Amino acid sequence: MELTNVGKVILGSLRATPRSGYEIKQLVDGSTRFFWAASYGQIYPELARLGVQGLVERESAPTGGRRRTVHSLTEAGRRALHDWLVSPEPLTMEVRDEGLLKVFFADTLASDEALAVVRAKRAHHEAVVARLEAVEPYAAAERAGGQAFPPLTLEYGLGLNRWIVAWCADVEERLSAGLPERQPRQERADVPSTR
Repeated sequence: MELTNVGKVILGSLRATPRSGYEIKQLVDGSTRFFWAASYGQIYPELARLGVQGLVERESAPTGGRRRTVHSLTEAGRRALHDWLVSPEPLTMEVRDEGLLKVFFADTLASDEALAVVRAKRAHHEAVVARLEAVEPYAAAERAGGQAFPPLTLEYGLGLNRWIVAWCADVEERLSAGLPERQPRQERADVPSTR
């Protein structure tokens, strides 16, 4: 049985403890969102689909007079999670980075506008680094509790985003120092590009 992208994050989120859809979303927002996001609009329908497939089961668990449903892995769900984790399938990586897309097309901008695009990208990744650094105490607690891999993914995220910040700073320096003032490049449909 093939798992969807959202199904993978849901099964992984339920590996240790039953959770409500809201709790799964909160876990995603505080951890995997930096590399594998899921919205409420994806989580709830996928929970229903995983239930039909027999991979998760739901149970009413009201709190304080409020209705609440928690989901947990079935034995088939645990096997599906395990099978996906150890599968030899090629790993996919799709990077959707709007800031980098703007940098890619920045030749159409004036020099100061292009520099602003790179500066905005750097500021974004500095903010991501700050958010990830705020999570480090929780990662240390997970490590102390015997969970090695969530803290390792945090290290990856910090290293990647710190590298991007450094790359942006280097590009900013090169743009500030070396490129002459230029006008935005006009793309013309009737003239083939020489690039």
